Amino acid sequence: MVVQRAKGTQDLSPEDMRRFRLIEGIFRDSCLKWGYEEVRTPTLEYLHLFTSTGTLTPSRLGRVYSFLDWDGWSGERVVLRPDGTIPIARLYIEDMKERELAKLFYVTNVFSFEETGKESREKWQCGGDSIGAGSAAADVELLLLALGVLKQLGLQDVEVRLSHADLIRALLAKFGLNPEEQHSVFDRILDGDEKVLSGTKSERPELGNTLASLLDLKGKSSGFLKNLKALFNQDSKELKPAMDNFIKTVELLEAVGVNYQIDLASGRGFEYYTGLMFKLLIGGEQIGGGGSYDHLIPLMGGRETPASGFALYLDHLMKLTRVATLVGPQAQKILIKAEGEKTLKDAFSLAAALHEAGHEAEVDLGSQKPTDYKWLLSVRDKAPHFVLSNRASRKKLEAHKAGEILKFLESGQVQISKSK
Repeated sequence: MVVQRAKGTQDLSPEDMRRFRLIEGIFRDSCLKWGYEEVRTPTLEYLHLFTSTGTLTPSRLGRVYSFLDWDGWSGERVVLRPDGTIPIARLYIEDMKERELAKLFYVTNVFSFEETGKESREKWQCGGDSIGAGSAAADVELLLLALGVLKQLGLQDVEVRLSHADLIRALLAKFGLNPEEQHSVFDRILDGDEKVLSGTKSERPELGNTLASLLDLKGKSSGFLKNLKALFNQDSKELKPAMDNFIKTVELLEAVGVNYQIDLASGRGFEYYTGLMFKLLIGGEQIGGGGSYDHLIPLMGGRETPASGFALYLDHLMKLTRVATLVGPQAQKILIKAEGEKTLKDAFSLAAALHEAGHEAEVDLGSQKPTDYKWLLSVRDKAPHFVLSNRASRKKLEAHKAGEILKFLESGQVQISKSK
């Protein structure tokens, strides 16, 4: 039997984890600077959290990993978390509902079944949520936070595409489509199912033509939306609230210097979004997205609470981020070699002292390659008890006490003799 990882999963190597932690660290620091607090939700959630309120479409629910959590004579069906936002909303309702404003962030994995196994079934996200503000400013803050993280990662040419869930709903509701039909028709068209659009045109020409026009709507300014509002002036009662909210948000984005493209067709998967939706792309590949979800918390049993959130897709960012361009000077790695069993105790004690002083040091276990280290430190049972060698320059320091080694590495002012 061949030992291998499960289909649709992946391992993270030491190099992968360096990149992962680098991205995570930049994201975490950025969130803290904006006043967000870190939270973590369970990997397991009850299935009804995602089904009872219609928070996920049937197609997404069909891809969740669910099983019976058996407890005595009865059990509840649970799922591996398929979404990052809904557990955050549950956490807020359960533990933080007294807060007028909760600004939260997380780094988490989500699970979704993918039949071929070619795509990962476990994906990592860095996400942020602003719960309680309910304003264009809150949406813009989240977008600025996300763009700031990408900038710190050295990623350029980030494309921002904007859509608006309530505007899409208002346009589709004109033709008598219920919420489930809205999701189905819109998502299938965006998936490239041209038969849906052609069929709709033949069965309901007015709806088909409107959908075709909707998918072609693109612009790069608030003026574009104002012209669109004038175009649909006869339906202003239904469209006005969504259009006004959209215009207010993009005007603020323009004021803070964010370039964007209005693309209503980028609103795929808008099941729990209510207002602004945004996607972040590099080279046509989506690396993140988010939007407002003002109805989600009351749908789940909480009080009326506006909210917005976003997620950056860590798996994609890891492929695009170059660690070497972001990290500063590397720690001076030290390999400590004990010359004999008697000196092992001193070698480990010295390694601990070096760690406390902020150095990266390892005791030689017999398999390390000296070429991977800048310094080689021999611990002997005779004088001189410590010999520190610079592998590149071949200079060395002989010392009788460990403190001399620490002092040198700290200041670099101790005289080193040339190796003979």
